[in-house]
Amino acid sequence: MPRIALYAGSFDPVTNGHLDVVRQAASLADKLVLAVGVHPGKMPMFDVKERLAMLEETCAPVAKKANCQLECTTFDDLVVTAAQRAGAGMLIRGLRDGTDFDYEMQMAGMNGHMAPGVQTVFLPASPGVRHITATLVRQISAMGGDVSGFVPAPVLARLNKKFAGKSGAN
Repeated sequence: MPRIALYAGSFDPVTNGHLDVVRQAASLADKLVLAVGVHPGKMPMFDVKERLAMLEETCAPVAKKANCQLECTTFDDLVVTAAQRAGAGMLIRGLRDGTDFDYEMQMAGMNGHMAPGVQTVFLPASPGVRHITATLVRQISAMGGDVSGFVPAPVLARLNKKFAGKSGAN
């Protein structure tokens, strides 16, 4: 039976931190499903098609290197429901610090109660990417700051295009 893992997030935009989690998760699973959460109340910087394209472009080579099948999809319901729909036995969660751990432990407990067959797997962020958040990347980029050290090159190109004309844009 193949080991299927689901890693969910907004991925708005995809960061080097996300790639770090994908690299680790791809070494644990035969198939990794990257699931973009779509919530009507949120106004993302990139639309869902752009986020899926960024995931495919940046994460497919990482998964291929680990000999892991990659699928990118969307969901608009509970993450455990998305995991069950994908046939995933693992729900991947990245941890940057203790604050993440406290929140994710609560979520893991709730998810474990709702879907006992889906195990939450915590993956610690590598030291070089612990400080990266998509929220800060969006804020810095919108203000014309250099985010080249925080995102993969294809994502940087999309951010630069989106904020062309801002002072300091790359």
